[in-house]
Order: sequence, then structure tokens, then C-alpha cells
Amino acid sequence: MRFRSPAGLPAPSVRSRVFAVKDVPALIAATEVEGEGLKKTVGVLQLTSIGIGGIIGTGIFVVIGEGARTAGPAVIVSFVLAALACAFSALSYAELASSIPVSGSAYTYTYATLGELVAWIIGWDLILEYGVAVAAIAVGWGGNVNAFLDAAFHVRLPDAISLSPQDGGVFNLPAVFITLAITFLLIRGTRESVRANLAMVVIKLAVLVFFLIVAFAHFSTKNFHNFAPAGRDGITSAAAIIFFAFIGFDAVSTGSEESRNPKRDLPVAIIGSLGISTVFYVLVAVGAIGIASPAQLSSSDAPLSAALEDGAGLNWAAAVLSFGALVAITSVVLVIMYGQTRIFFAMCRDGLLPRSLGAVHPRYGTPARLTLGMGVLISVLAALVPLSAIVKLVNIGTLFAFVLVNIGVIVLRWTRPEMPRPYRVPLSPVLPLIGIAFALYLMADLPLTTWLRFVVWLLIGILIYAFYGYGHSRLRTENSPVLAPISE
Repeated sequence: MRFRSPAGLPAPSVRSRVFAVKDVPALIAATEVEGEGLKKTVGVLQLTSIGIGGIIGTGIFVVIGEGARTAGPAVIVSFVLAALACAFSALSYAELASSIPVSGSAYTYTYATLGELVAWIIGWDLILEYGVAVAAIAVGWGGNVNAFLDAAFHVRLPDAISLSPQDGGVFNLPAVFITLAITFLLIRGTRESVRANLAMVVIKLAVLVFFLIVAFAHFSTKNFHNFAPAGRDGITSAAAIIFFAFIGFDAVSTGSEESRNPKRDLPVAIIGSLGISTVFYVLVAVGAIGIASPAQLSSSDAPLSAALEDGAGLNWAAAVLSFGALVAITSVVLVIMYGQTRIFFAMCRDGLLPRSLGAVHPRYGTPARLTLGMGVLISVLAALVPLSAIVKLVNIGTLFAFVLVNIGVIVLRWTRPEMPRPYRVPLSPVLPLIGIAFALYLMADLPLTTWLRFVVWLLIGILIYAFYGYGHSRLRTENSPVLAPISE
């Protein structure tokens, strides 16, 4: 069997070392091989809705309560700080996504800048980030199911089938249901998935506008007294938690390969979705504190519904918001799981994970096999693990990815200055360095137990790479990152 580069590219020389770097044109050419690439089906509106769909959900509908418990009314500042931490990294994501429109997000960008071993580490990290995030969001969805049923019909699901064992239940059935439902939607097709997400984004933004109208109609400043009871430490600790609310904009970059015009649309979608979501987050946080105390917000799994019900005494409005929360969190599950499967797909295509898992379904044009497998694993995690134990682990994985993406921009500017960049981070390397500093600052504020779990996960990943990924990588088995077999 002989090999050649698709699209007629000369086979790049490949070092067998673990820090071998993939050539950017070769990366792009690999997506054009029949059976290797994904269908190009999404435009700028759908990509922006993917970003908003991934961001606005559990963070504002659920995690705001935990943030209010930590920072008090100053949770508003925590939202701004978390948004700033994301903004600098979003600029770096925009540059790399427009320059390297290939599925895989930070994993692919790292492969093109820092080498295979670092790419594997970040890919393994992203599997944790996205997979555990879906489980956490699904748990939040389950909590909002009960909030909606209670507000609308005065009934609740039994704790045995709606809570994890640690929270007093047996398993979280709603979390399992939503995870598997989204799994089958993603298998069915990307076009169908992004259309469903766009509809859900419109609904949840309308519900948040409704909340703002009701909240500011009943607004009071009494809850703003003792604005920062825990001081600066409380604000930064809450920001590290609330950072979970902003993950999702990076999911836009996982759709690079399915974008019809990635060079133009990806930067607009990444930066635009983060900006729109930040405005809504800050306004909603102000409105929530204006009608409910931090204690009221932190005492419920559905804090915004509790704010309307306990703070404003509007049960009917709480029912509307609970419904909106269900729709919002559903779209987040969809987007984050979509991103997770695309990263896993890129790693399988590169041979670092079994390539058979990443096979593209001939009819649906999606990586159906790995999507189903990940859906089942995530549903088990969502059924058995409480939300509070998951959120911090997701945050450290996301922040680590942000560090490497910012480094990637700096490295690629130095090693490939001639490479076309439809979007360029202004004032580079200053802004990427600020992005790195913000991410490290928030990582330092996470608990030691979170760091220990993260290190254990990375060590497991390094062992898998050593015993499987290194030997099966296409950089070595085919002597080229993108070589396709030629029939004799």
C-alpha cells in the first residue's frame, strides 16, 4: 500500500518525536478526503446561535445561586470578571478558528502549534471538560424539571428518581432522559441539530427579556446593602465558579469544519455570542438581586424562578421562567455535547483514539458511533453525580484549554508569520498574554481537590497516549498527517 497527500500536497516531513507539529495546509486538506470530513451545513446565524446556546443556560439559571452564596450581591462583579477572563481568550479562538477551519477546537490548534503530545493532553482535557459539562448541565436540567412542574402544576418528581445518590436519591432520571434525547438528535444530523438549537435560543432569550421586565418592575435596592460581604476573595471565588456560565463560546470553534464560510463567520460568531451573552448575564444578575436576596437565590436549584416566586411573589411568572430554563438548558446540552463529539472525532481521525470510533455515518454525515457511546457514558455520570461536584472540575479543564489556545496564537505568529489570518488578535502578544494571566488567576482560586482530580485525569491520559496513541498516530503509521491510501 502506498500513500499520497490528498489535494496533491507533497507529504510533509514528519518527526517521530512526540512534539511533531501538523502542517496547517495539510490539516485543512485532510478534511477534503472522502469519508474523512464532515458536511458543511452551517452559516453565521447558526454558528452564533451555537455560541449563545452553549453559554446561556445552566450558568444563569442555576449557578448564579452558588455564586450569590459566595460573593453576595457582588456576584454581579463576578460575572463581569469571568466575562473578561473569557474575552481575551475568545479573541485568540477567533484567530485560530478562522486560520485553521478544522474540527477539534483547541486540540487541533495545539497540534498545529505545540505538537502532538501537548495536543493529546489538551484533547484529553477537553474530553473531560465537555463530557463532564454535559453531565453537569443535564443535572441542572433535572432540577429545573421539578421547578417547572412545581410552579405550573404543583407536583414534583420523587427524589428517588430525580436526585443523585449523594443528594438523597437513587438516580437522576430527567438528566438521563435529556442526555440520551440530545444524543439521538446529534446522530440524526448537524443541520437538524443547529435548527433545533436556533429555535431554543430564540425562546430562551425571549424568556430572559420577560424576566428582566418583571424584575425591574419590582426592583428594590435593599438587597444591595453589604454589597461584598466576603470581599475581593469572595468575588474572585465566585468568578471561578461562575466561569462555568461562560463556557460554550469555544464550542463555536468545534463547528469550524461544518461552516460554509469559516474564515468570515467563525470570528463573528465567537466574539458576537460572548458579547450578547455577557450583556444578558449582567442585566439578569442585577435584576435577580433587585428582587431577591443572595440567600433566596442560593437556596434553590432554580434561583431565578425562586427570585420571582419568593422575592416578587409571582408564581405564574416563576412557571414561565422555569419553562424557559428547561429550553435554555436543553440547548446548552445540545451545543456542549456537539462540541465534545467533534473534538473526539478529530482525535479519532488522527489515530490517537481508535479510528473506527470516529467513522462518519454514510447517511447522516455525523460521527454516529462515538456520539452514541459518549451519550451513554455521560448519562451514567449525570444519573449518579451531583452538580456541585462537577462544576469546578469543568472550570479547570476549560481554563487550561484557554491557556494553551492563547499560547498557540503567540507561537503560530512566530513560527508561521506568513500564514493567512482572516482575523488577527489586536495587540498580539499582549492580549493573548492577558488571556493567559486571567485564566491562571482563576485556576489558582480553585480548590486543591479539584486540582488533584485534574492531575489524576491527565496522568491517565498520558498513559493512554504512551500505550496506544503514540503508536497508532497517523503521523507515524502513515508517515504523514493526512496521507490517504492509493488503490494499487
